[in-house]
Amino acid sequence: MIDETFHLTPLDARRFEFGRSMRGYDKARVEEFRQQVADELERLTRVNQELESKAKGFNEQLRSFRERDKALNDALISAQQLRAEIREQAEREAQLILREARAEAERLQDKMKQDLRALQDQVASLERARRSYLAQLRLLVERQLAEIEASESATQRAPQGGETDESQRNVASPTPSWLDSLMKE
Repeated sequence: MIDETFHLTPLDARRFEFGRSMRGYDKARVEEFRQQVADELERLTRVNQELESKAKGFNEQLRSFRERDKALNDALISAQQLRAEIREQAEREAQLILREARAEAERLQDKMKQDLRALQDQVASLERARRSYLAQLRLLVERQLAEIEASESATQRAPQGGETDESQRNVASPTPSWLDSLMKE
């Protein structure tokens, strides 16, 4: 049975003293073997220390890689969450802009309808004013014509010195063409 707490070092192999017996082992060969064992133990100890050092380095690298991997995963998750939040926010803003644009369009449309009605009312009012003006003008022209006709007929009834009825008939009172067109409207 091997004691697990016992570790043989190269120094132990060099210092170990074998008991003397009469017919013992060849001392030179034992010393040579001890030297070979000590050298091999030194080499194995160095290799073991190098391997332990490498293992520690690898463990540190592995720990570092795991930390980086965890940080990358956390960053990826954060980026995905941020992307989702930004997308949701952009969609909310787009909906808000769309609602505001629709409300503004409806407001403008209502204003345009009101403006159109006001313009239509103005046009109707102007048309009524024009008709009223034309009717008044027609009345004025008709009165003037009636007065002209009355004065002409009075003039025709009372001949003035030397003029004959024939000469008065040749002087006609022509109605201007613009007056005729007004009368037709």
